[in-house]
Amino acid sequence: MKCKSTVAAILGAILIFALGATRAAYAAPPADACALLTQAQVNAVLAVSVGAGSHMPPTYLKTCTWSPAGGPTNLVKYLTLSLQSADGFETAKNVASQMATAMKEKKDKDANQIASGSAGGIGDDAYYASMGGGYTALMVKKGNVAFKVAIYGGLAMEKKKAMEKSLAQEVLAKL
Repeated sequence: MKCKSTVAAILGAILIFALGATRAAYAAPPADACALLTQAQVNAVLAVSVGAGSHMPPTYLKTCTWSPAGGPTNLVKYLTLSLQSADGFETAKNVASQMATAMKEKKDKDANQIASGSAGGIGDDAYYASMGGGYTALMVKKGNVAFKVAIYGGLAMEKKKAMEKSLAQEVLAKL
């Protein structure tokens, strides 16, 4: 009898854990990109005073932009945070990878201008998408939510990547 009670208790605990984990995995994705980073967090990472985040366009809550308070600088023009679906993340990842591979196979002179590289240790999956020396973005997926963090401006590529990673970790803490 004691064995049956122990087995029932263990199965009950597993069921409760499984139900709790299932609910977390299907939590509603956030609707407002501006709510995921504060002005202070952006200021701290960019080391530039930025204005409040604003939706671009104003009625579209899935994208938020922060710009330097005094206008664009040579190093930082603006930062965007864009929300997307997990399916959109996978599609974009596959397209970037296929495009880079196809260009390399054709020995296209611009093959190194398009790159897709893993950004391990961030969310469930993450990668950097780069085009030349001027653009990089960090794409991150956690559960059923995905987002892109991109800093536009004249910062060195590795500096942008480090800042994008730091901001992504701030976003992940709120998901």
